[in-house]
Amino acid sequence: MKKEIQLHNRYFELFLDATTIQDKVKELAEQIKKDYAGKPLVLLCVLSGAFRFAADLARYLDDATEIAFIKVQSYEGIMSSGLVREQLAATVNLSGKHVLLVEDIVDTGTTIHYLMGKLYQKAPASLKVATLLFKPEALKQAVELHYVGFEIPNHFVVGYGLDYEEQGRCLNDLYILKA
Repeated sequence: MKKEIQLHNRYFELFLDATTIQDKVKELAEQIKKDYAGKPLVLLCVLSGAFRFAADLARYLDDATEIAFIKVQSYEGIMSSGLVREQLAATVNLSGKHVLLVEDIVDTGTTIHYLMGKLYQKAPASLKVATLLFKPEALKQAVELHYVGFEIPNHFVVGYGLDYEEQGRCLNDLYILKA
C-alpha cells in the first residue's frame, strides 16, 4: 500500500486501505444475506466502477446469487457531466426477481435516479441499492440507498474499481485527490 500515487498529471493520497474496504464489504454482505434469506437475488453491477465491489460482494453471498451487468457513463475526467449515457443494457430478465443494484459511488444521485426509473419498468419483485461510497454533500437527486459502505467527503476518489481517465481501477486501496 502506497501513501501517495500519481495518475496522469494528478496526485492522490491514501484514503481507505484494502483491509478496511474488505471488512466493510463482508459486513454489508452479512446484512444482505440476512435481508434476502431464502430469496434468490440478482446483483446488477453498474460497470465499470462497481466491478470490484460487486465481485467481492458476490464472493461473500449465497452461491445461488445471480450477477448481471449494466454500463452507464456520467463522468468526464474528475467531474460528473450531469448526463447519464447507457452503454450496455442488462441482458437478464429482471421481472419478478429481487434485484440489488450495485454501485461504486453515489455522489449527485443522477445515475442511480436514472437507473432506478429504467429498472422499475422491468417489474422486479424488489429493487434496492448497495453502494460502496456515498457523498452526501454532493447529492442533487433524492435517492434511497439501502446499503452504504462509507459516507465520504465530496472529493474525487480512485482505486478499488474507480478510475481517473481509465487508470487506477486495479488498486486495492482507495485514494483521494490531493488538493
